Amino acid sequence: MTESKINTVTINKADIPNGGMKSYKQDDNSIILITRDDDEFHAFNGKCPHAGADLGTGLRCGNRVICPWHHATFDSRDGTLLEPVATEGLTQYELTDNGDSLTVDTTKKIEASIANNKITDTHTVIVGGGAAGFMTAHHLRNTGYGGKITIISADDKAPYNRTLLSKAFLAGNMAEDKLLLGGADWAEKQNIELRLNETVSEVLPNERTLILNNGNDKGNSEKATNEKLSADYLVVATGASPIVPPIKGADLDGVYTLRSMDDAKVIKAATENKNVVIVGMGFIGMEVASALAQAGTSKSITIIGQNQRVMGNIISETVSNALIKLHKDNGIKFVLDATVNAINGNEHSDSATKVGSITLADGEQIAADIVILGTGVLPRTKLLGEAINPREGVKVDSHLQLRDGVYALGDIANADGQMGRLRIEHWRVALQHGLVTAAAILKDNSVHSLDERVPFFWTMQYGKSLRYSGHAKTPDYNILIGAPDTLNYIEYYFDDEDDNSRATAASTLGHDKELIAFGELLRLGHAPTRAQINAGFDIIAQAHALSR
Repeated sequence: MTESKINTVTINKADIPNGGMKSYKQDDNSIILITRDDDEFHAFNGKCPHAGADLGTGLRCGNRVICPWHHATFDSRDGTLLEPVATEGLTQYELTDNGDSLTVDTTKKIEASIANNKITDTHTVIVGGGAAGFMTAHHLRNTGYGGKITIISADDKAPYNRTLLSKAFLAGNMAEDKLLLGGADWAEKQNIELRLNETVSEVLPNERTLILNNGNDKGNSEKATNEKLSADYLVVATGASPIVPPIKGADLDGVYTLRSMDDAKVIKAATENKNVVIVGMGFIGMEVASALAQAGTSKSITIIGQNQRVMGNIISETVSNALIKLHKDNGIKFVLDATVNAINGNEHSDSATKVGSITLADGEQIAADIVILGTGVLPRTKLLGEAINPREGVKVDSHLQLRDGVYALGDIANADGQMGRLRIEHWRVALQHGLVTAAAILKDNSVHSLDERVPFFWTMQYGKSLRYSGHAKTPDYNILIGAPDTLNYIEYYFDDEDDNSRATAASTLGHDKELIAFGELLRLGHAPTRAQINAGFDIIAQAHALSR
């Protein structure tokens, strides 16, 4: 590769494998990605629009270019977004064919003009400003929806990336304005009416109508008014609320949960030079511990868990032990196999309503100035009727449709899909739901439903990203390859110990291409069996072969 002038790059065709791709990093840190199919070549901005990963270090399977970090997926022919967590497709550049070489001019972009002229006389109303609601509105506009879009959100902020609160914001690695989805002026640019600080009191699915009780949530019941808002398409994406367990003292000052930006701001300020106790060893609890440790402002950080394993419903004991060691190496204390009996007021404080300690079931007391509860969430399903069991969620089809023109998605959705009926509380899944719902509204059959998508999530701790694809009933039927202690492994999970059982999930630190390949095979219905993995199955080669 040679650079002939600024913004122009010449590339040897022979360097690009047929059916493959290659990326070229430039002196200004930009990246150009070239894909090839026989004599057809395409050039793109090679940085993933989500977090900037070099797409050339990911995997190409058929016409799918898959990011190595968070599995955002793009069409190799035109850069179209096929799979979140990115919310945009790739910028495509013009190519000049010189015979044996290609010239890429990054100043000449191939702009795909989208006219917002589809079903223009309709109104889509979205309840909830989280990932699912945002992605529904965003993808509708990006694929030509010309009707009116209204988002009703109880939050006082425009849609933002909640997953980064515990990964980056608490650690001091990302400012608040960088968390906004689509940027500060997203709603205005997309011609979306964003109604913040508004509370929906009732959803009437049969009428595709909302009741907004304006005023009651602000303690102004005398001036409260009921507003009816009807829609042609009604999207309910109300998310979930943190569970506060029935522990004595859970209502004391200094006890927090983390769900919103406001929660994160309060926790960030309150934990400075304090003894922090985190109750719960799921990935939120572990991420908060990691972020606070990296921020370096807390006096001490202790995690209390009810068993011996962190993230115990996801990873094996061996991987769990490696994560515990990672946290201990960063100064985190653990109290395992413990139950919190009470959160106690501070006897030495001016107010006994302020946290001072925690009492465990065995009588041990742990000093605590701040308690953060990472004890799970409960989907907000009440608006759709008392008959719905929140833990089960709202039963919808693989297009997230509850009934004609009414959709329930995100954390509340118990949806049909590739792996059966599941309710999953992950950021990428919520974005998938939004993309699928937008396509369903537009009757765009070119966009895959959940029948052809698999769940994926990641957790970031001390700069290490553990990634997980699929969904396993238990992590205990597993095959472990590599060394978790060195944070370099991949682990496959099965529903039983039969040699012919196919893996239903995998997690990894450091084996990113293998995890991408596994996700593609799972999506195609060809996940490897236990016998194949034990025999040294080449999962990447198989993903390439079956994707052609």
